[in-house]
Amino acid sequence: MAVISKVVPTASAASVAADPLLQFLWSIEEALSSSTGADLDELVSSCIENFKSDPRYKNDVRFLKIWFLHMDGRSDYDSVYAEMEKHRICLTNSLLYEFFAQLLEAKGRLIDAYMIYHLGISRNAEPIGRLKKAHVLFLERISDRVTIGLLPKIDEIDGSHVNPWLISTIKNQLQNLKPPLLNYEGYYENKKPYKGKVALSNLLKSARNKTIEIGGYKYQIKGRAGQGGFAQVFKAFEDGNPEDVVALKIQKPAFPWEFYIYRQLDTRIPKTERKNFGLAHRLHLYSDYSILVSDFLAHGTLQDAINSYHVTGAFMEEELCIYYTIEMLCILETLHDAAIIHGDFKPDNLLIRHARDDLMDDKDGFCKHTGSWRDQGLCLVDWGRGIDMHLYPANTLFMGDCRTSGFRCIEMQEKRPWTYQVDAYGLCVIVHLMLHDSYMELEKRPSRGGDYIYQPKKPFKR
Repeated sequence: MAVISKVVPTASAASVAADPLLQFLWSIEEALSSSTGADLDELVSSCIENFKSDPRYKNDVRFLKIWFLHMDGRSDYDSVYAEMEKHRICLTNSLLYEFFAQLLEAKGRLIDAYMIYHLGISRNAEPIGRLKKAHVLFLERISDRVTIGLLPKIDEIDGSHVNPWLISTIKNQLQNLKPPLLNYEGYYENKKPYKGKVALSNLLKSARNKTIEIGGYKYQIKGRAGQGGFAQVFKAFEDGNPEDVVALKIQKPAFPWEFYIYRQLDTRIPKTERKNFGLAHRLHLYSDYSILVSDFLAHGTLQDAINSYHVTGAFMEEELCIYYTIEMLCILETLHDAAIIHGDFKPDNLLIRHARDDLMDDKDGFCKHTGSWRDQGLCLVDWGRGIDMHLYPANTLFMGDCRTSGFRCIEMQEKRPWTYQVDAYGLCVIVHLMLHDSYMELEKRPSRGGDYIYQPKKPFKR
C-alpha cells in the first residue's frame, strides 16, 4: 500500500486556492485513517481525474503517491501505468519505476519488473543512485530463480503468438541448439560462481587500471564505456597491450544469448558487410556472471553525434542524415535477409566506425573522400534482444513489448503481433531524431477504403 504523508489541514483558503491538490490530500488522509476506508477509491479516482492534465502536478511527488494508491486498488495496474506514461506523470522520478517494478515482482512478473528498472535507468530517473541500487538488489533476489529456470514456462501469448524475450523461451532455445553452444568457438563455461581476485561487483565503484583474470586472459580495465539496466561495458587492454583494446560486457545474471547471436552473424552475414554488426571474440560464462569480450570502437555512438548538435541548438546537416539513413537501411536489409531481428534498434546501439583514429584529422580530405566507404559508417551492437527466425516455424508472429520509450512500434502500442517492424520503426525514430532533434510522435488518420495510415505529427523540412 502506498503511503501518503500526513498533511495537517491548517492552511488558509488562499493556500488551497494556490494548491488545490491540498484539499484532496486532506480528504484522502482522513479516509486512510478511518477504520472502513470509506470513499477512498472514489476520492483517489476523482483526484487523478481532476489533476492528471494539470502541468503543476506532473512532477509532484505527492501526486505520484496518489497514483500509487490508485494502482494499489486496481487489478489492471498495467493500464494505470500506461495512463501515467500518457500524461507523463513523474517520468523522471525513480520512485515511479521502483514502486511499479516491486508491484510486478510481487505478482511474479519478473521479466516485466526487469524491463521497468531498465526503463527508469535509461531515462536517468532521479535519484538515479537509489534506482540502480534497487535494481541490483532485485537482480540478486532473482538471480538464482533465473539461473535455474524457475520463471514461468509459458512461451506463448493468446495461445498462438510467441514472446521471444521470455527467459524461458531463450533458455529452451539454447538448450536445444544443434550443435550445442559448448561447441562454438570462443565459448568458455564454468559452472561455478566467478571467484577472481577482483570482485566484478566492485568494478561499478572503482574500475580504472584494475586487472581481472578470466579464463587465462588478463584484462586491464581502462574505464567504463557504457552502462544500461542489464550490463556494464568496460574498455580494457587485453594482456596489458595498449594495441589490443577490447570491450568487456559484464552481466548478472549470466546471459549467453548475445554470444549465440554474434556467432550466427559470423556465419550468415557476408564478409564484405560483417564490420557493420560488431565482432565478439569470446564469452566467459559463470553461474552468476557472463563476460562478453568484443571489439572496442572509440568514436562513440550515433546518439552521441545527435547530442553534439542538441547541445549547440543546431540540427544535423541533411546530407549527414541521408548518409546515416542509407547506412541503417543497408544494415537492416542485410540483417533481415539473414533472418535475424535486432529487437533494440536505437542510436545508443549504433557505434560510429571510422578509418582514422582521430576524427578531426584532415577534415577537408574527409569531405572530399572518394572511393570505397566500407571502412567507415555505423556498427550495430548490443544483441541481447536479438531474435533468430531460424529457430521458429515459418510465419511465426511475436507479441512481446520492448518497453523502450519512444521505440515501441505501432504493433506493440496497439497490442498487435509483429516481426521485423520493431527494427523498421526504430530506424524511423532515429531518422526523426536526426532531422528534428525530437522523438517521433504519430497520428492515426483515416485513408481511402476505410483503413488507416500513421504519419509523424511534425512535418518534414522543406
